[in-house]
Amino acid sequence: MWTVRAAAFAAACILSAQTPADEARERANVARIRERIAAKAAAPQPAAQYPARAGPYKVTIPGTTIPYDMVPVPAGEFTMGSDAKPDEKPVHKVRLDAFWMQAHEVTWDEYRLFMFASQGGEAAQKDATVDAVSRPTKPYVEMSFGMGINGFPAISMTQHAANKYAEWLSARTGEFYRLPTEAEWEYACRAGSTLTGPAPLADSAWYAANSTAKYQKAAAKKPNAWGLYDMLGNVMEWTLDQYAPYTAGAQAQVNPWVKATAPYPNAVRGGSWNDPPEALTCTARVASDAAWKQQDPQLPKSIWYLTDAQWLGFRLVRPSKLPTAEEMYRYWNSGLEHDEQ
Repeated sequence: MWTVRAAAFAAACILSAQTPADEARERANVARIRERIAAKAAAPQPAAQYPARAGPYKVTIPGTTIPYDMVPVPAGEFTMGSDAKPDEKPVHKVRLDAFWMQAHEVTWDEYRLFMFASQGGEAAQKDATVDAVSRPTKPYVEMSFGMGINGFPAISMTQHAANKYAEWLSARTGEFYRLPTEAEWEYACRAGSTLTGPAPLADSAWYAANSTAKYQKAAAKKPNAWGLYDMLGNVMEWTLDQYAPYTAGAQAQVNPWVKATAPYPNAVRGGSWNDPPEALTCTARVASDAAWKQQDPQLPKSIWYLTDAQWLGFRLVRPSKLPTAEEMYRYWNSGLEHDEQ
């Protein structure tokens, strides 16, 4: 959780925003990506229309043989939070638009295409719009830490890295992707239930008692009622939100998003292979911490890797409504990009 030590670290950071020239280039590229998505939506082929797909569907990343599955999440209203822990209070009503969510966490098969351009077939298919998306620097250690690559969830990336993967994937596929908000993540985890987790938990989740002290292959356990795997356990998952106290009111909050104004803390959900059962609920919240990159020897610390968070990954959503270019820019550049010592 958010510690005094981490707060002191964050306060001591030099917060470096993009230069005006960097921002102008990024905004121009986001506009090009949106034009690509809108053009695909307007294409006459039904399979390419946005959002023509009503049910689950599979995407193969262009120029590769790497697929991922998308699962529909219906629009609706639910009661978010619980009375179990102080940071899960107060319970409050939330109303959400429909969206699709990746059936399981992003795997190394997918993420390594983004990390290493040579693995994504990009040399053979030059694309200035894809190439203009910021990409991770070369990691100084092997980032799976020996736990497995093919079919296993990607781990130890910053929220910034997850946002940039979403931008890169949007440019590659012509479909808009972003991290889920906290509300979207909890709603998808609950899958229409008022319960905060499945019973028995072991049928649906990898956690400290059954994981053999490492993450496991994605989608090896039972999915929830909406067809989503590993929402609890295996690896925790980034959301788009800054970690902050909940607010409540008489009216339901509509598509809430707590926009980041600082590098820490951001909200992480789902529990992991390293956690006890009580940490694996749809309502449990974790605050990101600067200590998650404590062993990074680089100065300044990497904006791409969290070498001490070997239990942290992410999955993406595709909202049913295509956002504006300005909204896309804010989703993919959420918060502050740098937190330098």
